[in-house]
Amino acid sequence: MINKTYKILITGGAGFIGSNLCEYFLAKGHQVVCLDNFATGHLHNITSFLENKHFTLLEGDIRSLETCKQAVKEVDYVLHQAALGSVPRSLKDPITTNEVNVSGFLNMLVASRDAKVKRFIYAASSSTYGDSENLPKVEDAIGKPLSPYAITKYVNELYAEIFSKTYGIETIGLRYFNVFGRKQDPNGAYAAVIPLFVKQFMNHESPVINGDGNYSRDFTYIDNVIQMNELAMLTENPEAVNTVYNTAYGDRTTLTQLVELLKDNLALFDSKIADIKVIYGPNRAGDIPHSLASIEKAQSKLGYKPKYSIEQGIKEAVSWYFYNLK
Repeated sequence: MINKTYKILITGGAGFIGSNLCEYFLAKGHQVVCLDNFATGHLHNITSFLENKHFTLLEGDIRSLETCKQAVKEVDYVLHQAALGSVPRSLKDPITTNEVNVSGFLNMLVASRDAKVKRFIYAASSSTYGDSENLPKVEDAIGKPLSPYAITKYVNELYAEIFSKTYGIETIGLRYFNVFGRKQDPNGAYAAVIPLFVKQFMNHESPVINGDGNYSRDFTYIDNVIQMNELAMLTENPEAVNTVYNTAYGDRTTLTQLVELLKDNLALFDSKIADIKVIYGPNRAGDIPHSLASIEKAQSKLGYKPKYSIEQGIKEAVSWYFYNLK
């Protein structure tokens, strides 16, 4: 990797993935600007950075073009993580999901183009594969979206492609597959499955699996995602830009297997958790049955080498939650 330092804007920098990116790039000596409106991010995720002279917090909303223009001043790279996630949230409130994920994304693209940033790397989503039943998922074969959220993330890719072709701004989309790890919020109506299950187990409550437990996902530990963002930011391969990449481990785990993995690891801290029963409920609207990424493109074009399997990632995440969820 290049030992040069840069000024990096991380939108959604107080969120789960964003705050981990802030921490990583600050540790590397880069200047980091965090833009967040704290709709889903948390101040406690970035409190430890506030005294760092290389860190700047800008509280604002990507739905404001002026805010976006202010945020990108003298910035070399944009890591755009800000979005309203969650398929159920988008089904309940498609308008706000669209305003943030599409209009906000377009504002960030325009501001980045006008500021002549070196490259715009953005959080895309595996939801873009929609109803495609192909496994593993390969970047150039997608289906029709199954939720308003999936539509917004696909529109992001279309806008990025058009801006690359029309305005010459370099873009890279990272299709995240079920990212998990430290700082992922277990609270709220739209909590992701791993932190939610961890919290329920720690409270000696039975987690509810949507469906029969055979749905499977390519669960991806946060450090693999950080690696992909850094590779996308620093690659000098001209064939590696203006495209999208699966950001995953390349293996799939059923929800039943996930629960057993969580129980085994949590029981090391609290033996009572081993006896907690799981409840099975109805399937959730907008969910795809199976998700598995091909990571060949990222391996060949970016040199991606994911270091954490789900087993290794769960071990790290459970330890973090046990000491931080008290």
